[in-house]
Amino acid sequence: MPTIISVIIFILLGLFLIYLFLIMPRMFHRADRGPFMGYWYAHRGFHDNKGPAPENSLSAFKKAVEKGYGIELDVQLTKDKKVVVFHDNDLKRVCGIDCSVNLKTYEELQELRICSSEEKIPLFEEVLNLIRGRVPLIVEIKMVDASTEVCELANEILTGYSGKYCVESFHPMAVKWFKDHRPELMRGQLSSNFAKDSGKKENTGEILVHYLLGNVICRPDFIAYSCDHVNNFSFFLTRLMGALPVAWTVKSRERLNNIHSKYKLFIFEGFSPEDK
Repeated sequence: MPTIISVIIFILLGLFLIYLFLIMPRMFHRADRGPFMGYWYAHRGFHDNKGPAPENSLSAFKKAVEKGYGIELDVQLTKDKKVVVFHDNDLKRVCGIDCSVNLKTYEELQELRICSSEEKIPLFEEVLNLIRGRVPLIVEIKMVDASTEVCELANEILTGYSGKYCVESFHPMAVKWFKDHRPELMRGQLSSNFAKDSGKKENTGEILVHYLLGNVICRPDFIAYSCDHVNNFSFFLTRLMGALPVAWTVKSRERLNNIHSKYKLFIFEGFSPEDK
């Protein structure tokens, strides 16, 4: 008869195998990562929020293209279902207005300026027309609730774009949408240690994303994990299973040097990574 210890070991092994299954990235028929390698990725464009080229602005994207940097940008929906390039769910930090982006029409947003510059919040189409495939893109899908409408509308725009792009999101359902509808596309799960980032207790959704347990429904090709929490065990295991590790957001040469061996792609801001 099995001993109590052997039964416990068997149960623990079974739980560990379930855990591995939950966090597993895409293992077969992976998307081609080749076009995305060898680039530094400018976070929200090559921006300076105190200057004339603030984050997620046409000027910041133009500067990134001129320097040959790949670009990471954020898309979300307005009240009238326009896909705009903007990071925060609300307008307070960037535009000084205490209102959510999805409660304003695109026309209303055009009355605002980004970080006291002359730049306006751009449409996704405008940004793609500016970049014209000259550098690869990492497109972050911002979902404020369970609706995947932003995925559908962003995808309609992307399917007419000839440049190289991949998608990522903190929301596993957004990543799953692209798994189901664009399986050939490289897709990524964004994650972090939300409790340490915010100083608040994580909710259930944040716990699932923190430990990459949502991978079971979206099977990402890459994991974009905060460079402040590189030693997360789930992140370590997904790297062993072949997921492409992407660092966000690297803000100094010193930080880049410290984490360089743990990641393959790097999203940066506030410095030029090729400068020694």
